[in-house]
Amino acid sequence: MREIISLNENWTLSFPKGERPTEQVTLPHTWNAVDGMDGNGSYLRTTGVYTRTFTQPKQPLAGGRTYVEVLAAALAATVKVNGQVATTHEGGFSIFRADVTDLCHEGDNELTIEVSNEDTPSMYPASADFTFYGGLYRGVNLISVPGTHFDLDYFGGPGIKVTPKPTEDGGATFEIESWVTNGEEAYTVMYSIEDCYGNEVASGVRPCDSTKVTLYVPDAQLWSMDEPNLYTVTARLQKNNETFDEIYANVGVRSYTVTPNDGFSINGVPTPLRGVARHQDRLYKGNALTAEDHYEDAMLIKELGANTIRLAHYQHSQDFYDACDELGFAVWAEIPFISVFKKDPSAHQNCRHQMTELIIQNYNHPSIMFWGLSNEILIGGICQELVDNHHDLQKLVRELDPTRLTTIAHVSNTPVDGPMHHITDVESYNHYFGWYGGKMEQNGPWLDKFHAEHPDICIGISEYGTEGIINWHSNDPQCKDYTEEYQALYHEHLAQVFEDRPWVWATHCWNMFDFGCAARNEGGVAGRNNKGLMTIDRKTKKDSYFVYQAYWSKQPMVHIAGRRHAQRAGETTEIKVYSNQDTVVLYVNGKEVGQQTAHRVFKFNVALEEGFNTILAVAGDVKDSITLEKVEKEPDCYTLPEFNERQEGVANWFKQVGSLDLKAPMEFPEGYYSIKDSMEELSKNEEALALATRAVKLATNFDIKPGVGMWDMMKRMTPETMAKMINMPDGFIESLNAQLIKIKK
Repeated sequence: MREIISLNENWTLSFPKGERPTEQVTLPHTWNAVDGMDGNGSYLRTTGVYTRTFTQPKQPLAGGRTYVEVLAAALAATVKVNGQVATTHEGGFSIFRADVTDLCHEGDNELTIEVSNEDTPSMYPASADFTFYGGLYRGVNLISVPGTHFDLDYFGGPGIKVTPKPTEDGGATFEIESWVTNGEEAYTVMYSIEDCYGNEVASGVRPCDSTKVTLYVPDAQLWSMDEPNLYTVTARLQKNNETFDEIYANVGVRSYTVTPNDGFSINGVPTPLRGVARHQDRLYKGNALTAEDHYEDAMLIKELGANTIRLAHYQHSQDFYDACDELGFAVWAEIPFISVFKKDPSAHQNCRHQMTELIIQNYNHPSIMFWGLSNEILIGGICQELVDNHHDLQKLVRELDPTRLTTIAHVSNTPVDGPMHHITDVESYNHYFGWYGGKMEQNGPWLDKFHAEHPDICIGISEYGTEGIINWHSNDPQCKDYTEEYQALYHEHLAQVFEDRPWVWATHCWNMFDFGCAARNEGGVAGRNNKGLMTIDRKTKKDSYFVYQAYWSKQPMVHIAGRRHAQRAGETTEIKVYSNQDTVVLYVNGKEVGQQTAHRVFKFNVALEEGFNTILAVAGDVKDSITLEKVEKEPDCYTLPEFNERQEGVANWFKQVGSLDLKAPMEFPEGYYSIKDSMEELSKNEEALALATRAVKLATNFDIKPGVGMWDMMKRMTPETMAKMINMPDGFIESLNAQLIKIKK
């Protein structure tokens, strides 16, 4: 029988280049758990060598095989046993295995896994707005199987493929296929289907050389986000009254559709998908998460009331997909074809390989409904090869899995008319109107216009959000002040925009949790992207979390916002309450001060008494309370210093321009720099680069430097392109161009 042995203990990690001392580690492990998010601006990208010994397990009968199974190695790996290469792998997020039987000997065997998170021309991702943690961050197993066993060699897959389909009579068919290695006529495969209570509801037997079969289950229990009913399909490889190998898959019976006018429906019920995106890291753990960590994340998202998760920007852990199956989420799963297009043909083959692994390894998960081809890949521009590669990926996905839909996450400035449309089945845009550019009020009109002009495209929003840092507070929140209040105000608006448009097939807030991005330094917090509805340590739910809970959760709730804005000045102050109940009653120091009937967001203007005040909100049977202190002047520590400095910096920028007519037509004289030059081209001249990087800092708050951080992602962009994505003051881009065209190439 199959035996799975954990090899997570007793590893030695060394660094051949000497960057760090040798240490003893336990898996899951990453060497970037701290420097990947500690704010120092860089992190170790190198090769680490993990080493330990193992004793080869023995099968009862001769001919057994031993496999090393790596659940993920970021980003590339070479597996050796006793100094001999067993396999190599490029792609930091998928399972891969190696048959090491013939490399083993009696006694202790040395297992070495060389892991690298360095960039290569042939592998994705290249550069992106998150940390590329290095290490064996999901664990390693030893798998011992008889000589005849269910397949372990095909793209890291489970060896079984199940396609359940509901039937018109209320039942379901289960098309089941499995693959047997070294099978012979005497072996048979027995299939069994059990419902969620453990009752067998169907079974069948096939020869091991012809193991595809369709079984029928009457009165099927459908899988949905509200009722995620699971069936367990077991395959047993049998001979002479003995089971030699056994595998299983948890699956769900469901059907779903997406149309441009009606949006998403599951099992015939219209159900707009509203949820979040998620990265797989935690504070000072990096991406080396336990099964308990993954499940807790899924539970926090369920508590939010979301029904969909975009799992960005790579294949996630089987533990998390299992949690999504069990708890009920519609999942968007994707590969790390992101931000920077690599023209090396081997890079496209790596895309194909990672997509194949993603689908083969995760086909049985009922929660997964969408395969994502790429994310913001037009940041560096468009070319025919890039378009062709997307068509090729679409064809590949269709061949591997005709049962699911494909999707794409367009960068905000992707032309609404262009060759990147009508490739995937459904589409989404990453829009940050109200943060990086434009105003939050643009979101609704943009969607309406796109929908009217492209009535044949199913459109969604795959990213939207703002930074929200719980240190900063304001009675007058503004874009780029990084306050918890502005983040909440933004999400109040967007939640209503999406509720008013059920034809928007899916929306995914960026992001559920703050996450590591070593290249970032903004809002007073370095090393993180702080757009999460919760903090990276999972300790604090920001006010914006409760905005969505009020809109999406079916459990009665009420939340008073602004509890960290604990000291208030002024004759009156606004108390904002979020609730999914129709009416909220507010009490201050035990006295009722107001009752409102509203939709999700309730606002009360109240006068606080001197000193401390108890605020109580009552909505039906649920209550929430906070304490506020009335003060003469609110603390200076509520305001991010660089918010004022940045505003002054923009003003000083214009003062330096002098009497320049900023409304005059821009000129682009030959032989001189301009806003049409890429950042990479501008970097060839120290003066031009200094101008451009200062402009980017003022407009976006990003520090970009050649070879550092997100440079690879942004170096192909021009200031002109950035201006179309980012809300710059009138005359800002014109003034930059006027200064650049004075510099000769």
